[in-house]
Amino acid sequence: MRWLGGSPVLVFNLLLIAGLALTAFSAWFVATRWTGSTRAGLVAGALAAFNVHLLLRLPHLQAAHAWGLPLVWYFADAVARRPAVKTGLALAVTIALVAATSVYWLIFAALILVVVALTQPLRGGAAIAVASAAGLLLAAPVLLPYLEFAREGAARPIEMVADFSARPAAYLVSLSRLYAPWHAGARVTETSALFPGAVAIALGLAGLRAVGFVDSAARRRIIAAVLLTTAAVVLSFGPATGVYRWLYDWALPMRGIRTAARFGYLALLGLAILAAYGWAWIERRLPSPRRRAIAVGCVLAAATIEAWHGPVAVEPFRGVPASYALLNDEPVPTLLVEVPFYPADAIDRNGEYVLNATSHWRPLANGYSGYTPASYRRRADSLWYFPEPRAFDTLHREGATHLMVHLEQFGADERPAVERAMAGRSDLRLLAADRDGHRLYRVLQPRQ
Repeated sequence: MRWLGGSPVLVFNLLLIAGLALTAFSAWFVATRWTGSTRAGLVAGALAAFNVHLLLRLPHLQAAHAWGLPLVWYFADAVARRPAVKTGLALAVTIALVAATSVYWLIFAALILVVVALTQPLRGGAAIAVASAAGLLLAAPVLLPYLEFAREGAARPIEMVADFSARPAAYLVSLSRLYAPWHAGARVTETSALFPGAVAIALGLAGLRAVGFVDSAARRRIIAAVLLTTAAVVLSFGPATGVYRWLYDWALPMRGIRTAARFGYLALLGLAILAAYGWAWIERRLPSPRRRAIAVGCVLAAATIEAWHGPVAVEPFRGVPASYALLNDEPVPTLLVEVPFYPADAIDRNGEYVLNATSHWRPLANGYSGYTPASYRRRADSLWYFPEPRAFDTLHREGATHLMVHLEQFGADERPAVERAMAGRSDLRLLAADRDGHRLYRVLQPRQ
């Protein structure tokens, strides 16, 4: 779509919709194959994709693409029951795809693999381990930069993890319009809202009831769902539990996690599979296909109403400023600096700059992610004070070749002083300007 001229926002929206749809489809596929009921699959798909956690994280594109987690569970179960090259390869490829999607999802997939292995005979657990190792090998091109990052000592402090962990009360809070009176006036975030919904809980309890009426394979899956849901809830509390602190000390990937509350999604997924077994058990007790269709329709409607929190607030996208396109014709190497250059505690304000970078893909001195490197802090210490002389000293010291000034983001009383300071600089050459206040400059090295 980008190659055909679509905007980055259009591409984002299409990928977001595709992620949610694929997540629902994969859960539907797994639950249908395991329960033998397509209606049970619909229940699992709805609960796995359209729940409080994923709907709170719509800005996080990778979160919507959780489709790999049900598939990891499905293929791990298949490998454990009947080890074969075909299913082992399917599990390995799925693990690699999950790794390419999200490191959080990869860690959650590891927990799924451990739980499934624990509920299977020893031979099945060994087969899962072999396939998992093959998957990590396939994912090496994606994972090696993370390993290098870890060797440099980068890690999330456990105190930070504590700030982004869930509390037990989070499992009683929802963003839903239906439950709005519960949290009126409260700021609902992904760490404070994990209520699965009454439908999921009721059907999950029915799934527990079904354990006495299914074969041994289904019984193992139900037990795995219970264990997975329980473990995920405990881990979502972060360092408040000794288990999490132990894993943080001994499992290196856990040190890369900042938001422990996201384990809550794994609990919602486990409950979705339990709910599918619960619905399949209920469905067999309904006397006619017509009643089954009506009943599942009511269940899906109730689950949708419970999750509904629209309308979602959005802002119109007016396009990336045209002046950025000039960077495509500039000689390399290029390093673009954007000002205002926000301090580390406001690094999220750089989101606009990252979006604009999709028009040129040149190196950017100030970006935004969940990790703030030391280089950013060093630059921000002086560039935040632009247009003072120390900011220009940093521009030259860091090797900046271009400067984008966002006059519209400076206060009305600051803009005249900023413009005067830039007009008097011999080391800046104006390349483009527009009515919205964007000024693109080439940074010239000062004469010695």
